[in-house]
Amino acid sequence: MSNQLVDPAAVPGWGVDADAGNNPTYPMRHIEDQTRGMSWERPALQQPDVEILRSIEYNRLPAVVGTSTPPKGLSGMIRRYAFRRSESDWWHWLLLMGADRINVVEGVVEDLAGGTLPNIPAEMGIRAEWQHNKQGLAKKIGVAAAVSLGAYLLLRRRQPATVEAPQPLLRGPTTTRGVSETALSERLRGAARGRTTPTTLPGR
Repeated sequence: MSNQLVDPAAVPGWGVDADAGNNPTYPMRHIEDQTRGMSWERPALQQPDVEILRSIEYNRLPAVVGTSTPPKGLSGMIRRYAFRRSESDWWHWLLLMGADRINVVEGVVEDLAGGTLPNIPAEMGIRAEWQHNKQGLAKKIGVAAAVSLGAYLLLRRRQPATVEAPQPLLRGPTTTRGVSETALSERLRGAARGRTTPTTLPGR
């Protein structure tokens, strides 16, 4: 930036509000303290039939208030607590933002409980984003896929490994009666040749 002095008279528009007769805000300086410029009758106040949260910075509600979404459930509890704090407190706004996101989940649960399957992609404006913000939509899908894959790999890594039961060491093939197949064959061959008399096998 240059340190050269600037002549205000050479700047277009400089001092446009110097003339009090041409200043649209000038009449406000002579407003009476009692009326504060309100020369009309205050409209009748709305009488809401639901709970309305009011900031502690105001001593009354405005003439018209919204009644379509009264506070309820967990999100309503958080909103009530938030409105106990001043608007200059950053917790006031963080709590309200968190309550909004919890209210979204509550709405989905309420729809499912009523037998309605919510169309979440349409409610999130996927069609509009595809038409006007393809690059941003692609980034969102990529981030969601990466987070999902990372969570899947993390959960899979934490699963305990399956331990196989130790198998008994067998010295040779055996029958279900505990008799060696080799010994059984030898006894049968011997009996067939007349060398020995077949006897009752063990286990019978």
